[in-house]
Amino acid sequence: MLYYAESGFIPQAHTISEQLVNSSFVPSIKFISKLFDGYEKHRNFNGMLEILHYVSWRNFGILPHVYSLAISCFGRGGQLELMEETVKEMVSRGFCISSKTGNAFLLYYCIFGSLKEMENAYARVKRSGFMINEEAIRAMASVYTRERKFYHLGEFLRDVGLGRKNVGNLLWNLMLLSYAANFKMKSLQREFLRMVEAGFRPDVTTFNIRALAFSTKVIPDLVIYGCVVDAYLDKKLGKNLYFALNKLNLDHSPQLLTDPLVFEAFGKGDFHTSAEAFFEFKTHRQWTYRVLVQKYLKRYYRRDQIFWNY
Repeated sequence: MLYYAESGFIPQAHTISEQLVNSSFVPSIKFISKLFDGYEKHRNFNGMLEILHYVSWRNFGILPHVYSLAISCFGRGGQLELMEETVKEMVSRGFCISSKTGNAFLLYYCIFGSLKEMENAYARVKRSGFMINEEAIRAMASVYTRERKFYHLGEFLRDVGLGRKNVGNLLWNLMLLSYAANFKMKSLQREFLRMVEAGFRPDVTTFNIRALAFSTKVIPDLVIYGCVVDAYLDKKLGKNLYFALNKLNLDHSPQLLTDPLVFEAFGKGDFHTSAEAFFEFKTHRQWTYRVLVQKYLKRYYRRDQIFWNY
């Protein structure tokens, strides 16, 4: 039966399924899990329902686990109505829904449901007393961001609880993002200070959100590009560097707009210093940030070599 289900031979699998109904066979949860995987692969949701009803009719002890498996399978397949009906049937039988299943229920409404359906699902999961896990938080945040509902995103994050430590900086970074995306710079700065006061340590995502927000309000110069490059390389995140730089314009000509007094206080970053050294050579008629970054990265990754040719 598992072979037929996994291979997509649905009629043959159905025939054996009918034989099982009239036998004394007691399936294990492992068997049903593999069977559901095969049915899900070929979108045979009716086959899942038949097995679920069989287990329910026989009232096997594994029934609560089979309900949970079915809920997840229906959800992954985008069958929200079947998922909803299974949840209601499970509850009506007096079984409790686990936190894992509750979060999966919410996740699939985020992926396949409307914004309103997602919010209703969140309210139901919250009423059940479950803690929303990181995957569901990210999924809801993604929907709000895609729909440009940044105020609602902020309200959701406050409702989840910004003080939660088990998801790292995720909640605070998303809160900062909700302000940054709407260019509310004062609120962004205020929330950043609250984040620090609450005992959270800003990370590279925190830095990027603030940097990208401010870069939309000012013309980025050599110093801003240098801050991004140096920060990523210092954190050994060079392979992700262009993800941040592509938010800027790498094809612009380099310019220095920052007051020189700033450098007296902070000094110059390595990228900034190297760029000025590059400018002394006349090999390029017109420099761009892209060329500067490429040359600097080439130099940076060869820094342990004795000789390097500009």
